[in-house]
Amino acid sequence: MQVYLDNNATTRTAPEVVSAMLPFFTEIYGNASSFHRFGQQAAKGMGSARQSVADFLGVTADEIVFTGSGSESDNYFLKGVAARAGGGHLITSAVEHPAILRTARFLAKNGFELTELPVDGQGVVSPDDLKGALRKDTILVSVMHANNEIGTVQDLGALGAVCREAGVPFHTDAVQAVGKLPINLRELPVDFLSASAHKLHGPKGVGLAYLRRGSKAPFNLIHGGHHEKRRRASTENVPGIVGFGKAVQLTSEENYHRESILRLRAKLEEGISDIPEITILARGAERLPNTSNVLFHRLEGESIVMSLDFEGIAVSTGSACSSGSLEPSHVILALGFDHAHAQGSIRFSLSRYTTREEIDYTLEKLPPIIHRLRNISAL
Repeated sequence: MQVYLDNNATTRTAPEVVSAMLPFFTEIYGNASSFHRFGQQAAKGMGSARQSVADFLGVTADEIVFTGSGSESDNYFLKGVAARAGGGHLITSAVEHPAILRTARFLAKNGFELTELPVDGQGVVSPDDLKGALRKDTILVSVMHANNEIGTVQDLGALGAVCREAGVPFHTDAVQAVGKLPINLRELPVDFLSASAHKLHGPKGVGLAYLRRGSKAPFNLIHGGHHEKRRRASTENVPGIVGFGKAVQLTSEENYHRESILRLRAKLEEGISDIPEITILARGAERLPNTSNVLFHRLEGESIVMSLDFEGIAVSTGSACSSGSLEPSHVILALGFDHAHAQGSIRFSLSRYTTREEIDYTLEKLPPIIHRLRNISAL
């Protein structure tokens, strides 16, 4: 049996999305900037997708810029705001995705000042801590909507209100949240948002940047042609953009199967709770419905991942963008765990395609694996 429980790393592209994209590879293949019929057909498909994404987020189409990925969008906002300001102070959190943390630390090495806000034991950023960290020269606050490793959901309303009161732009990396949580940007005090298609059963290689109307646009990362209203040069990835639009349509129609995913996660966590010496992280906080991160004490996560993979079960030790590192997760360390405990973190992330039979199979195979590894563990 093959079981895929690593959906926070990437999701299976929905068959309906693939079908929507195919004509834009084989029939409607013009450059969307060209004036002839081929180009205008491509532009029409891209425009429809932009409107679908805008409707999904509760914004207008001209507030959406398509990019190459969520990481590109994150870099666009942090580096772009920094370039426009020319100096100043940035605030982010200690549990951000590497696309935010490494970009912010890069800027800190190049003349900017950086504050990384702590989190509590559930991974939550305090609005009071944010308020205390703001300075007169703060140029941007960036706090993710939902954590990619432990699933903790931040209170964007409260954090954004602090920024709004201080007159500081607020950005959120919502790559994990879009498609899994209800988001209406007309009701949230968010100025900038990043998202990515491949986290919600869309294609890889396409993301978006939301810029609230009236906000000061960051400097461009990519200069060249007039694409995306001169906000992001480069010929658009029309098939990918069309796929993004179809993916959000499916999410709207199916409401992400939230309740069924929550039931499957509850079943998984109930079964895992029978295993001795484990901690389910962020269990006391609002979490993404599909995410469960478990610490298996006295074990190394890599050995669990490899053993489960041998049984046909795919999980991860945390962020896919950090999987090449032997260092423990910065997110788990920020929760207050030491290096030895943080090494045993395993992330299970479900999707609308996850079945009860797959969870049963996982719970059949996991306990004996943990028992065997503990018997031979040096820890």
